[in-house]
Amino acid sequence: MTTVAAYAAPAANAPLARTTVERRPVGEHDVLIDIAFVGICHSDIHQVHDGWGGAVFPMVPGHEITGVVAQVGGSVTKFAVGDRVGVGCMVDSCRTCDNCRAGLEQYCDDGPVWTYNAVDRQGRPTYGGYAETIVVDQDFVLRFPDALPMDAGAPLLCAGITTYSPLRHWGAGPGKRVAVVGFGGIGHVAVKIAHALGAEVTVLSQSLRKRDDGLRLGADRYYATSDPATFDALSRRFDLILNTVSAPLDFPALFDLLRRDGTMVNLGLPEKELPVDLRTLGGNRRSMSSSSIGGIAETQEMLDFCARHGVAAEIETIRADQVNEAYKRVQAGDVRYRFVIDAATV
Repeated sequence: MTTVAAYAAPAANAPLARTTVERRPVGEHDVLIDIAFVGICHSDIHQVHDGWGGAVFPMVPGHEITGVVAQVGGSVTKFAVGDRVGVGCMVDSCRTCDNCRAGLEQYCDDGPVWTYNAVDRQGRPTYGGYAETIVVDQDFVLRFPDALPMDAGAPLLCAGITTYSPLRHWGAGPGKRVAVVGFGGIGHVAVKIAHALGAEVTVLSQSLRKRDDGLRLGADRYYATSDPATFDALSRRFDLILNTVSAPLDFPALFDLLRRDGTMVNLGLPEKELPVDLRTLGGNRRSMSSSSIGGIAETQEMLDFCARHGVAAEIETIRADQVNEAYKRVQAGDVRYRFVIDAATV
């Protein structure tokens, strides 16, 4: 085992502090990565606060990881020392169930091994990317395109694939009208990707405060959900609505914005149950669905797509010792639009 520096939460709701954790030795199929940058995802905050239950401490968050290969195992064929790489939300799966064989490891029947706050197949706790290094099986490492900056590209490993996967699955592209609910860390990436796919993109945000940013980043229209006139103007307009908000919403009003056969996909994971009366979906074969990141192959496809189209996150880079203040600012909505930790400061 190797001891490395990291930032960890020692208990639920406790501030993160610098500490050390143990990484497993580099196995035959493993890649040792010197971490360069790691994004702060809102799910990191949910987990540190044990908002979803089942959290295990000490916890090292971070699943938007970019870095450089420092060592490879003897049987590694996909990567070499010096390669630019990324690691997202999962680091293993059973690999044998129908979903894994279909390249949908995120839906593994046994459950994927998450990058942090999980237990690996050998019974060891997983620690995330708020650290100096990480050891990952080569099959769950992504090749990070040269055209993507390693700092602004890091959030693509979660926010990017979380939005790309449903956009691709539900056929976003030319001739399709897509609405993005919420314009934050996930929402602004959704706008960029949907625009790059060729869809008509509308942002539905609580206010017009970020309207200029939304239009600059690819939205065709930007509406405030606090204005009742929005729902009259946009009635039955959209083929697809991506809801990036993990909070109570007026779901019946949003359902009415869907066209016949339209779908609302929920990407946010709230800490409390949200009651939804499915009768308010109405007729017109409207659907309500969900989506969870993407498989490894689709994540690589997403990175390559973003590299070709110049898509990356809007970020504010911070030192590791600023992480607790960054968490507070995320909760206050005071970031445009994603914090990224410079891992050299861990």
